[in-house]
Amino acid sequence: MFDSPLALAQAHETRDKLMASHSDLAEEGAIQIVIIKTTGDKIQSQPLADIGGKGLFTKEIDEALINGDIDIAVHSMKDVPTYLPEKTILPCNLPREDVRDAFISLSAASLADLPAGSIIGTASLRRKSQILHRYPSLSVEENFRGNVQTRLRKLNEGVVKATLLALAGLKRLNMTENVTSILPLDDMLPAVAQGAIGIACRSNDDKMVNYLASLNHEETRLAVACERAFLETLDGSCRTPIAGYARKDENGDCIFKGLVASPDGRRVLETSRKGPYAFDDMIAMGKDAGKELLSQAGPGFFDR
Repeated sequence: MFDSPLALAQAHETRDKLMASHSDLAEEGAIQIVIIKTTGDKIQSQPLADIGGKGLFTKEIDEALINGDIDIAVHSMKDVPTYLPEKTILPCNLPREDVRDAFISLSAASLADLPAGSIIGTASLRRKSQILHRYPSLSVEENFRGNVQTRLRKLNEGVVKATLLALAGLKRLNMTENVTSILPLDDMLPAVAQGAIGIACRSNDDKMVNYLASLNHEETRLAVACERAFLETLDGSCRTPIAGYARKDENGDCIFKGLVASPDGRRVLETSRKGPYAFDDMIAMGKDAGKELLSQAGPGFFDR
């Protein structure tokens, strides 16, 4: 895991679940948490897309796993590239937290209440494009990076008028008192795998595979797989505004919604799918939705 309060909270959640499920792991010293600083954490001054995109938050952790320095790796699933490194597998997702985005401001109750020209801080092109699509009079400060605490400090200092953060992270940090309002999914579709924690291990480590099997939440694993199939089909990078969300409806079926946008928010393309809540069907839905939006977007769409 890497060195941020949220990463630490996620590692502790994983440790507590392992200790509760396996008596041998509940003994003193049976589990050790190792903090690994990743490139994504070290370089805060540039947009992620300019320094290499998603794998920046997992590369050093993956290397430690492959080298045997650690036995399992705890990831925020939305930071995990669609291709896993050789010799590693990701067999476990913990139960998913709330997927929605939180609006945080000291001066406005919602995005709609912000005066024209107000600056919103976010490092996410997904958030930027959806904000500008609905509220073209607002401005977005793109390189608004740092952990949750850093972003809230910048907001308090008046660098921006508002920011959006994943509600899941605020809940895991017990910091929901900072939330001004929660954005409905119709206004802000979440990032692929938002709110989901994934745990990776070496593919030949049967002992760890067995430990992790007991923690896996299958409904979450399938939803994340569907969304990642959509992302992979679109070849999503940090330069591409992409959102996707799969959930189980009241009848037990899978409902998937996907979105791509031009970075300036002028064009937003959306699609949805419905089908059985089963792995193969959900992978097919994600891929099919991705192909549809790729063909709708046409060449040059993401360059705007």
